[in-house]
Amino acid sequence: MSTLPRALTLAPQAPAVPAADRRAARRRARRERATAWAFISPSVVVILGLSIVPVVWSLLLSFRADDLVTPGRWVGLDNYRALVQDPNFRTAVGNTLLYSALYVPLSLVGGLALALALNRSIRFIGLYRTLVFIPFVVSATAQGVLFSFILDPDFGVANALLHHLGISRQGFLSDPGQALYLLVLISLWNGVGFCVVVYLAALQDVPPELVESARLDGANRRQILWNVTLPALTPVTVFLLLWQLITALQVFDLIYVTTKGGPLDSTTVVVYFVWQQAFQLFTAGYGAASAYVLAVALLLAGGALHLLRRRQGRTEGAAR
Repeated sequence: MSTLPRALTLAPQAPAVPAADRRAARRRARRERATAWAFISPSVVVILGLSIVPVVWSLLLSFRADDLVTPGRWVGLDNYRALVQDPNFRTAVGNTLLYSALYVPLSLVGGLALALALNRSIRFIGLYRTLVFIPFVVSATAQGVLFSFILDPDFGVANALLHHLGISRQGFLSDPGQALYLLVLISLWNGVGFCVVVYLAALQDVPPELVESARLDGANRRQILWNVTLPALTPVTVFLLLWQLITALQVFDLIYVTTKGGPLDSTTVVVYFVWQQAFQLFTAGYGAASAYVLAVALLLAGGALHLLRRRQGRTEGAAR
């Protein structure tokens, strides 16, 4: 074998770029950046003007006594301290929690049940799915007007039907003991459709080989649903849980159109309380403070669900 040393080779060097070409490349890059900013600047202005600036301004407002008309003054945490002692705010929080505790699980269970019923090939299945989804696209204002006529205690269709059935006349939305529960039912009529569509899409992605394997192993429908279908739907369920919880905590327009927080504050929720403080009683700083209490609650709920999902992901990974 030859013991002669191998010839050393140098890596090829890139040809030197003339200074004029480098300057032209920099000018071209600057023009491209300027063009890009020209296209995105309207969106940036909208985002800053309609989201970031109002968030910062309302946060500062929550530390002030301000009616948006006369000059305000800095009060620090006094607005937040007053919220703790305000019985009306506690009532609004209680109504919001009750509304959410009813609406969120019922919408998920109802959406899953309807999705399972509609996840089959039968005649007119497309029509059935459309009919279930149509209420979701109806605005809350239209819903409120519609059900205000139906549930009117004097001239509504509901009481006329109850009269024919021999049942005494009901107060419905004018009854403090019934109003909030009826609002939950109206919201379910609207919100279940969204859950149905999402669950239907998720059911299409459940691996059919898993279902077939469970069936060959002798599992019945209930066992397949509990051990195969529901675990596969867990990510979608967490998403819907967070989505419906945010929707429930922010309910406003339906209450504004139907009951306006009454009767006797039985349907006053946190968002309506914020609107009432800011635009009826002109205590904007106090209303901003209550809005930030709601914002913190939403962040905590989202964070808790995110941690729950991560823990489930680690558990599933360890099981594999």
